Amino acid sequence: MQIRKVEEKDIEQIVDIKIRGWQSAYRGIIDDKFLDSMNREEKIAKFKKDYDISGYIVAEEEDEVLGFCRYVEENEYFKEYEEIEAEICALYVKPEWKRKGVGKLMIEYALNDLKQKGKSKIILWCLKENDSARIFYEKMGGKLFAEKKIEIGNRMYDEVAYVFEV
Repeated sequence: MQIRKVEEKDIEQIVDIKIRGWQSAYRGIIDDKFLDSMNREEKIAKFKKDYDISGYIVAEEEDEVLGFCRYVEENEYFKEYEEIEAEICALYVKPEWKRKGVGKLMIEYALNDLKQKGKSKIILWCLKENDSARIFYEKMGGKLFAEKKIEIGNRMYDEVAYVFEV
């Protein structure tokens, strides 16, 4: 398995992973109507605009994308959390590849890259009710840090933040 920068040829696989990931991980948490109405073509078009910005990586094995991660070298929450220097914005793994080290490799890659760029406090947000993700982030060394509300599909949900110190 290798970690590498996202390429345009990965876009459709990434969008499929994201949609399947949401529908798998968030069923019973996020409204089913929202999950069932996720539009693949819209997501592909949006991703084509953004894929080449920094911080998009994939985990790949034999030309199959197993998961992807996006991280940024800035703090989108500067006003609230001045001590945070960077963010892991997305981490998705194909459901059938979960618990096989894919997510761990991508998080380690992102944290190491950010550390090499002089960042030491990295935040990652996830839905409060996503217990399996929360257990994983804690196992990876994330410390519960904050909580906020987020709107998804015209409904409000609780999110929690984990901070990784590298």
